[in-house]
This record gives sequence, structure tokens and C-alpha cells, in this order.
Amino acid sequence: MQSWGIVNIHNKREKANVNKLFYIAATPLALMGCVEEAPYVGSSMPTIGSSTDVTAFEGVGAGQGEGGLQALGYEAIRTQGLTTWWFNRETGACARIRTSDGRYAVVTMLPAGDC
Repeated sequence: MQSWGIVNIHNKREKANVNKLFYIAATPLALMGCVEEAPYVGSSMPTIGSSTDVTAFEGVGAGQGEGGLQALGYEAIRTQGLTTWWFNRETGACARIRTSDGRYAVVTMLPAGDC
């Protein structure tokens, strides 16, 4: 008989069942460390930014940021190199976003006329 902490394992079948339970319980905990918080998930509103100020998107991955901006009502108006101007027609808010290394490096709110 092998002792595992406070549980005594009497046979191989019980040991196998304990091992399975351990892996089933431990797997979600291990995966939690792999999840990166995103400003936008699915069709819900982003957890950062607003329809009038998206400066909080600075540092966000460009793919996630684009979905978040669109969920807030922004649309890409023009692009020049790695810089894109985003405009929200409902609020008149304008943002200039420069991308670097796949992330929003600089997010600047501008007057509506700049879009």
C-alpha cells in the first residue's frame, strides 16, 4: 500500500483514478495563466475606452483593438503607412492610431475635422 498524503491508495485502479482527478482539476488552473486580458471579446462592449476617448487602447494588440474600436462605433477613415485615423460618426470623435510591432503604439484623440 502506497500513501499519498492523507489518501491511502490500495490498488492500481484507485491510483489511476486519483491521477485522472488531479489532471482534470489542475488543467484549468494551468490554462488560466495563458489567457491574456483583451479589451474586446465577442460582440460585447470593450472593457476599455469609450465612444469619445480611446486613448486607453494604447499598447493593445492591433487585431483586438480594431474589434474594440468597431464595437464602440469607430470606422477606419484613412490609412497612411502604419497610421490609421478612426472616426465615430455618432459622437464626432476622431482618433489617430500609429501601429508598431502589431500593437497600438500611439493613440491620439483629435478634433473631428482632422478625420
